[in-house]
Formats: sequence, structure tokens, C-alpha cells
Amino acid sequence: MAACSRAQVLDLYRAMLRESKRFSAYNYRTYAIRRIRDAFRENKNVKDPVEIQALVNTAKRNLGIIRRQPEGSCPASGTLRLSRVPGATRRSC
Repeated sequence: MAACSRAQVLDLYRAMLRESKRFSAYNYRTYAIRRIRDAFRENKNVKDPVEIQALVNTAKRNLGIIRRQPEGSCPASGTLRLSRVPGATRRSC
């Protein structure tokens, strides 16, 4: 398993944001963008290569979910479900 470079992670981040901006519904679009930004920010200081690879694999799986959504529409089920990042904690306001 090859280690992920910073450039690969940034490309994945940008691709996820770009694909999320295709949602026509404002609430789905902003939710997806917020979740992506929060997840990447929470994990920006992870140093363990195995954990980084697991996070990248989760992000790739989520990118596939976003790409499979109908073009310019909301998810068919009425909810957008992105996998939780293992070990990530929820912050309360």
C-alpha cells in the first residue's frame, strides 16, 4: 500500500468539493461542503500512514457516493449520507 502524498490528498479534497457543488438543492450542497471541510480539517494533523490511508479510502468511497447522485438534483433517498471518519469526534456548538 503506497503512502498518499499531500498533492493526492488535496486533489481528492478539491474533487469532493467540486462534485458537491453540483447539487441543485442549497441545503444538500452546503451540508456536503461543510462536512467535507470539517472532516479534512479535523484530520489535518494525522501523521500515522496507516490511518491516513484509511481516511483517504473513506474519502474516495464518499466521492464515489457523491458522483453517483443524479446530475443537478438531490439524492433520491432524501438524505445525503457520507461515511463518518473513524475516530472523528463530533463538535457541539
